[in-house]
Amino acid sequence: MKFSEKQGALFMNSAKSGDERLIAEITKIIREIIDERSGKPAQIIDNAPLGEKSAANAHAAPAAHSPDPRDVTIAVGPAFLSALTMTLSGLPHADILREIAAGVEEEGMIPRVVKVFKTSDAAFIGKEAAELSGSGVGVGLQSKGTAVIHQKDLYPLTNLELFPQAPLMTLAHYRGIGRNAARYAKGERVKPLKVLNDPMTRAAYQVKAALMHNKETALVDTGRASEELTWQETEARGRVFI
Repeated sequence: MKFSEKQGALFMNSAKSGDERLIAEITKIIREIIDERSGKPAQIIDNAPLGEKSAANAHAAPAAHSPDPRDVTIAVGPAFLSALTMTLSGLPHADILREIAAGVEEEGMIPRVVKVFKTSDAAFIGKEAAELSGSGVGVGLQSKGTAVIHQKDLYPLTNLELFPQAPLMTLAHYRGIGRNAARYAKGERVKPLKVLNDPMTRAAYQVKAALMHNKETALVDTGRASEELTWQETEARGRVFI
């Protein structure tokens, strides 16, 4: 596929505007990968409050299937809130979870968050969420921001809704994902959310997306069960994961 002159100009302007931040983030991830392979202790990408990072690092009790039919489980990848704390576009993981949970609650359902260690694939994370969910519907979330709404009786690579272009997602979109997941769980007719698409996004974020996915995949532990994360309400920051 050939770029037109107009597309090329748009790409260059976009790249220049985000060059310094993107290069800094990519460089940081590359350094961490090099340190890990050379045997040096890996550093956490430190942009989350301590309470939110420690929740993801601690070993919690294995997550069990919920008996509550109002339960909508949100499953996150192995690097979520620990080795990585922001999506491709810079949205904090904790904020995304708060929005999805709020969307679920707006529909009268109960959100629950689990961390999946046996896979870094969005489809299989979503499938795990649905199988653990009391309602049979769950949300899967990769650390880079890709999201999926899944149902327990579907094949892993099929789903109810898929949101593949993480750089275009906003907190409002994630809240909508929570609402729709809850509506599916209640058996309502659901209008799927508009899937955002920008042909320039893939090129602009391809390298960073690959590095983030590699970092998450490096933390996959096929023998480790999913674990439930808990939160507490605070006046200053709202929900904080502990």
